[in-house]
Amino acid sequence: TGQAGEPGKSFSVVALGVAGGLNEQNLSSFLIAPAGSTDFVALDAGSVLGGIKKGLEKGSFSGVTPAGNVSPEGSILQSNIKGYLISHAHLDHISGLVIGSPDDSSKVIMGLESTIKSIEENIFNEKTWPNFGDSGAGFNIKKYHYVKLAPDQEVAMTGSSMMVRPFPLSHGKNFVSTAYLLKSGEAYFLYLGDTGPDEVEKSENLKKLWTAVAPLVKSKALKGMIIEVSFPNDKPDNQLFGHLTPKWLMKELHNLASAVDSTGKENVLKDFSIAVTHMKPSFIKGANPEETIKKELADGNDLGVKLLFPDQGDRLEF
Repeated sequence: TGQAGEPGKSFSVVALGVAGGLNEQNLSSFLIAPAGSTDFVALDAGSVLGGIKKGLEKGSFSGVTPAGNVSPEGSILQSNIKGYLISHAHLDHISGLVIGSPDDSSKVIMGLESTIKSIEENIFNEKTWPNFGDSGAGFNIKKYHYVKLAPDQEVAMTGSSMMVRPFPLSHGKNFVSTAYLLKSGEAYFLYLGDTGPDEVEKSENLKKLWTAVAPLVKSKALKGMIIEVSFPNDKPDNQLFGHLTPKWLMKELHNLASAVDSTGKENVLKDFSIAVTHMKPSFIKGANPEETIKKELADGNDLGVKLLFPDQGDRLEF
C-alpha cells in the first residue's frame, strides 16, 4: 500500500466501514477503483454516507470533483459510486445502501442469486422498505438494476472498467456469502465477505478460492486482499457463526501458500498485503478485542504477510 496516486499501484481502496458490528456508523463497506480512476465500486454497503464523510475529512477522495450544486458526499454517492457488489444480505453489509437509497442515483446491485433474492424478498419488498429494485413485490421504483452473478464466472462490472468473478463462501450453517476477485488490466484484487474456515464450516469453499487465486499469487498479479477476522483466538469454534479468528486466518493462509507452492520451500506470501476487517467490538469492561486480534495476528504471522488494519475513511493503494 502507499499514498494516493503512487506510481506502480493498480487499485485504490477507501474504507467506508471496517467494524464487525455494534456501531451502526462503521459497518463493512469498501470502495475500490482502478488506480487513477474515480469510478468506484462498493464492496458491501453497511456504512456508506458516514464513511464517505470520514473519507472526505481524511483527504481520501483526492481527484474527485463534486458535481453541480450537490454536497461533496452526495456527489460521491450519486456520481462516483457506479454500483454495489454485495457479499451477502445481512444488515451490517447492506444498511447504508438501504438508508441512502431515496437519494442515490440509478445503478446496479450485483451479487449471487441467493443474495439478490434476499434483498428483493426481505428488504426492497414494500414492507421493510420501498421497492427501489427493478423486480420483486409491489411497485418497482427501478432505481437499482439487479444483476445475478453465477459462481466462478467473470463478468464486466457495470459502470467500471473492472471485471469481477464471484466465489461462494460459507458463513455459518447453510448460509452463502461471497468473495469477489476483481480485475483491472492484468492486476487482480480479492475481497472476501464474511466467512468461516473450511474445517469448521465442513466446506471446501475457501480451498476452491485458494486454488483459483494461487496462480495469481505466484505471478504477483494479485495485489492484495481484504478478509475478515471477527473474534480473538479464545472464541470457541462452535460460537464462530461463520467467522474467522487469527489462528484460523493463518491456517487458511497456510492453505493458500500450499496451493501456490506445494513443496513449502518458498515463502510465497512474504510481504503480500492483507487488510484485516470486521473485528467485532465488545461491551465487556477492560476487553479490547481489536488490540487482542492485532497482537494474535502479529504473533502468528509466520508467513511474513503485510498485515494492514484500515480505519474508517482511510485510503489504501495496492
